[in-house]
Amino acid sequence: MIQRDTAEDRHGPLHGIRVLDVSTILAGPLCCQLLGDFGADVIKIEHPVSGDSMRGHGEAKDGVPLWWKEISRNKRTVGLNLSDPDGAALFLRLVASADVVVENFRPGTLERWGIGPERLHEVNPGLVIVRITGFGQTGPYAARPGFGTLAEAMSGFAHLTGEADGPPTLPAFGLADSICGIAASSATVMALYARAAHGASGQVVDLSLLEPIMAAVGPGPTAYDQLGVVPQRHGNRSTNNAPRNTYRTRDGRWVAVSTSAQAIAERVLRLVGRPEVIDEPWFRSGRGRAAHADLLDGYVGAWIGDRTRDEVVREFTAAGAAVAPVYDARDLIEDEHVRATEMITTVLDDDLGPVRMHNVMWRMSETPGRIRFTGRPLGADTDELLVTELGCPPELLAELRERKVVA
Repeated sequence: MIQRDTAEDRHGPLHGIRVLDVSTILAGPLCCQLLGDFGADVIKIEHPVSGDSMRGHGEAKDGVPLWWKEISRNKRTVGLNLSDPDGAALFLRLVASADVVVENFRPGTLERWGIGPERLHEVNPGLVIVRITGFGQTGPYAARPGFGTLAEAMSGFAHLTGEADGPPTLPAFGLADSICGIAASSATVMALYARAAHGASGQVVDLSLLEPIMAAVGPGPTAYDQLGVVPQRHGNRSTNNAPRNTYRTRDGRWVAVSTSAQAIAERVLRLVGRPEVIDEPWFRSGRGRAAHADLLDGYVGAWIGDRTRDEVVREFTAAGAAVAPVYDARDLIEDEHVRATEMITTVLDDDLGPVRMHNVMWRMSETPGRIRFTGRPLGADTDELLVTELGCPPELLAELRERKVVA
């Protein structure tokens, strides 16, 4: 089933780039998944005994980890103990032919193992080293354990999420990690472009989980700096426009309505039978409407509550107003637009057979991405990489396996 180096793969924008993924949950692996989706040769390096902890993360079917199949797609896997001097020596041999290393150990860990950036650049001066941590490589918090939950708390996201009279709310998924993983893929490509287009040497990218989600939360620090304003949470409402909320339909489903544009707000109020409100002076601005959110939510909520979800979506669409159903995973699988645009695609897996998963994240007309294969078993490609490509003697590999340096 494994397909490699087809004409289609060579057409990928990152064909010829080799990435060593020595990261784990979640930002680093997602970064490397994105790079692999668009043609990079990604080599996943895992501990030879315990493997990557992503293998035990999330749901499993008959012992087969489902998230692993997606997050580690398009990655060859090698079991290698980097803390062992012999494992570190093999890693340096892989580094010699690599373009990128992505890691998320605590600051100082690679240095303690003798494979920090200085040593890696001795072996490969052009190497791009992407270091992902909770709080960065320097500063008072650098040594703290870093997890997405902490970044979601410190970024302002939790403070702004939830009902006004309720507690700060954390997401039920890896939001900070995912934003950081996407940012890391962008940073990686920037560093590769600087090397290719401007003759830059290899460099170290220092990326924290905290900064990308801070950017996503918005300009709160600027507002505080200039106005002394500290934004507060307002449930599903916005301080910038109204009506903006989720509303329950007659059949017990939910829809979300947005009126970020003035024209859309006017269409919504005409649709729900309240055109007279449009002439109110306060209705002419988003913040003015937000100050009257109780009134507007009452009008919109009553109209929606008298109709089924499908009726609401149909009538909003016909009126040119902005609405979306609140979906769960089953709804996404069944949605006609998701199907037509192949946002979720079916991939053949050795363990699961046909399995549906998220497609490559964006479409490129000339250099498209592709899912070549799904997440592999631990050490599935060790022999190919260490014996066939690096030329390690098989008897040496056998001895290292006995010592659990490789898998």
